[in-house]
Amino acid sequence: MRRRRWECIVIRLPKWGWVTIAAAVVVVGGGAGLTAAVAIGREAPRASVSQPASDATSTDEPSSSSSAAPRGNNAADGPQDPTANETSSTAADAVPVSVHIPSIHVDANLEDLHKDAAGALEPPTEWNDAGWYSDGVVPGHVGPAIIAGHVDSLTSAAIFYDLDELAAGDAVTVSMSDGTTLSFTVRSSQQAAKNAFPTSNVYGTTPTPELRLITCGGTFDKTAGHYTDNLIVFADLNTA
Repeated sequence: MRRRRWECIVIRLPKWGWVTIAAAVVVVGGGAGLTAAVAIGREAPRASVSQPASDATSTDEPSSSSSAAPRGNNAADGPQDPTANETSSTAADAVPVSVHIPSIHVDANLEDLHKDAAGALEPPTEWNDAGWYSDGVVPGHVGPAIIAGHVDSLTSAAIFYDLDELAAGDAVTVSMSDGTTLSFTVRSSQQAAKNAFPTSNVYGTTPTPELRLITCGGTFDKTAGHYTDNLIVFADLNTA
């Protein structure tokens, strides 16, 4: 049985931004890199982001790591400064409003996630809501859209508690503000240490529309106050 305390998500974005598209919790064009994290504590969580180191193979992709901490903690406990292409979502007519994952009984509203004054990606304010990085890629557009959610709170499971049970072939649907529904199929999942986040795989440019679902994983480090890993689920848009 899993024992989890607090929840957080950290997503690190690359330094240079995207060439064609950015991820939902990803790099926001122009300059600074981004790490998006979501922290969970007794109060509403707070996210913070940190800039990833430059990487010749991932100059257009973000990387990620997780940490958890209640509201009021420093940026290291949450997402970091996102610097993805901020025009991809604002130019879109329809935006995502909810995410549904039948196999793990997820039916959640989507909050818009942005950067805070410190450049950190703010986490969802509700344990049972997920969040979409609205300055990044819109689901259904070419590139990796990012949706993040809490794994648990101090007292109970949260919306993405069972994300690690998703398997290849499972369905994920995203409802859009114009009434349309986008269907994705899970391709794979990956658990990675926060200090070795697979930036290129998560935020790298893609030729087709893709989706990333991210939460915390691994063990809870009581000393550090956050989980050791991130869990990333990769899904592809169904076009047939």
